[in-house]
Amino acid sequence: MFDTKPPLLEMQGISMHFGPTKALDSVDFTCEPGEVHAVLGENGAGKSTLMKLIAGVLQPNHGVLRVDGKEVSLGSPKAALRLGLVCMFQELSLVPDLTVRENLLLGAPGAGLGWLNSEGLSKAQEVLNRIGGENIKMAARVADLTLPQRQQVEIAKAIMKKPRLLILDEATSALNASVVEKVFELVREERDAGTAVLFISHRFHEIEALADRVSIFRNGQRVATFMNGEHDYGEIIDLMVGQKIEELFPQKMPVLNDAEVVLEVLNFSWDTQVKDVSLSVRRGQIVGLGGLDGQGQAAFLMGLFGLLRKTDGMTSIAGTRIEIASPKAAKHQNVALAFIPEDRKTEGLILDQSIQENLELAALGRSDLDAGDAALYASSLEQLALKHGGFGLPVSSLSGGNQQKVVLSKWLALKPRCLLLADPTRGIDVKTKTQIYAILRQLADQGTAIVLLSTDYEELIQLCDETHVFFDGAVVASLSGDELTPQNIIAATLNMSAQVEADRA
Repeated sequence: MFDTKPPLLEMQGISMHFGPTKALDSVDFTCEPGEVHAVLGENGAGKSTLMKLIAGVLQPNHGVLRVDGKEVSLGSPKAALRLGLVCMFQELSLVPDLTVRENLLLGAPGAGLGWLNSEGLSKAQEVLNRIGGENIKMAARVADLTLPQRQQVEIAKAIMKKPRLLILDEATSALNASVVEKVFELVREERDAGTAVLFISHRFHEIEALADRVSIFRNGQRVATFMNGEHDYGEIIDLMVGQKIEELFPQKMPVLNDAEVVLEVLNFSWDTQVKDVSLSVRRGQIVGLGGLDGQGQAAFLMGLFGLLRKTDGMTSIAGTRIEIASPKAAKHQNVALAFIPEDRKTEGLILDQSIQENLELAALGRSDLDAGDAALYASSLEQLALKHGGFGLPVSSLSGGNQQKVVLSKWLALKPRCLLLADPTRGIDVKTKTQIYAILRQLADQGTAIVLLSTDYEELIQLCDETHVFFDGAVVASLSGDELTPQNIIAATLNMSAQVEADRA
């Protein structure tokens, strides 16, 4: 006998317009219980609008939504939650000045105005423990947590609501590989218990590892839905953006062995987090930093840029030893370092200020530059194809990818000798990634030295000339040429190299 049970969620003829902009155009979409349904598409394709409609944040201009075959009107997030539709958005929704416990209880089932219901808190603690957040204290203020820790709290907050349909919008973008796998184990259990999961990610290896079914959106329309494995990586990218996989990463150019050493670091240490790190970067070279989150590579970049106190070791720029005591000293024309931080919203931008004001931030204080000169930013903004409605609008009005373009452009205006980047493509669509890769390659070809921290193995392999992998604050492997493979990076990330050598002996 055929199963005639309706889908858990069905959307029929859904359209959503913002003025003349069609965010969604006559979209049909379904999600079944007990499946992980991945949704792919570049920024502006309609993915986030679709999720906000399901979560009750937005209401469609046209079309019908059904849950369990019954037509519903999701007029608010509370209405969606009553039906078991729970969303973890890419833009973290935690209240910074409240504790982890208070954030988990806000919006929990049964909570109301002026009081909190602690039922389910033990479930949240269990989830945190399972996904590597056992050291996150319930009494900790959210503002004091790292970005990955905040993301872990968001996941626990969503799971404790006992969703029938769980939306994960870039839920793993700030997490390292080992934590991601723990999250995936949890998601698979939810799926096997009958939960429907909608999963948005720009990391293709995550889609391949987790999804049962895949839908691709482009320009506000669903252009394809298929079972995971029916299309390879190249075909999926072609469906998403009309671009072949071989065009995603620019071709590496050989770095001359006698090229000038722009940045040299010897025995760099800080507290217990960075231990005797030594490396050098030549003109035109892209050097990668890999490793699990919290192994010292992010602190290393911050220390180089003068953001940390009481660092030890020696730093030289173009053969001259220097002391970098502050970011102001780092960006001085005699040093010319630039730093793209990990969290663009809290560390890279002032969200309430205009796009123009944010562009000018890095150049302020440089006596050789006029921060108000539009020509400083024109070239990089044109190459990165910044989409905006006017430079006077707040930078918060831009999508995440376009915000990152502003962060890049403000620092490229300084024409740095050495560019330090901390995971610059986190949570960004494929097309924007391609634009960032192209401009990094162009900068390297023009002689800029680049240090790239990345959680994406493909970036470390395809973009970098050599990669240094961190473990417990130290570099445990330096890979280049034929040694720069996923297997070697993963082995070093888990500090397996020493064990392999011991086994061989």
